[in-house]
Amino acid sequence: MLTAIGLVELNSIAKGIEAADAMLKSAQVEILTSRPICPGKYIVLISGDVAAVESAVRAGVNLGEAAVVDEFILPNVHPAVIPAISATTPAVDMQALGIIETFSIASLIVAADTAVKAAEVDLIEIRLGTGIGGKSFVTLTGDVAAVKAAVEAGSASAAEKGLLLNKVVIPSPHRNLVPSIM
Repeated sequence: MLTAIGLVELNSIAKGIEAADAMLKSAQVEILTSRPICPGKYIVLISGDVAAVESAVRAGVNLGEAAVVDEFILPNVHPAVIPAISATTPAVDMQALGIIETFSIASLIVAADTAVKAAEVDLIEIRLGTGIGGKSFVTLTGDVAAVKAAVEAGSASAAEKGLLLNKVVIPSPHRNLVPSIM
């Protein structure tokens, strides 16, 4: 059972691969994704029990040193986060649309987890850094009040680190926009 996830984001691909190896060797964790992202960064996203994820992230950060851009440990990740990262979220009824955009992958995943825990919303997708200059964004839907609350809560966590780029709530997205979001 997935209990925790952790991520280390580095500005060096070589150091990122080395950090991934150190993370796997330091604790009993599974890699959810380990790959280069734009612009020449590398992410390592792992899962496991809380203590193992903490140990592995610490190992990755220690090895990565100055190459570490951002990192996190989410001990009780919301069940909707992993499907949204892997773009396997089941189709949802589009209501209001919320978007949070950040400068780092780590800050965005934490923002998405915070948002979905703050209000009754459905995550649509968590887009991580590839093909968008290393930025990330999450799209979510629900009734207008819930989307506003979720976007505010999620964007606050990224803003605390100075990594919030933008946040938007569209109360009633045009029906022709919906297919490009889903």
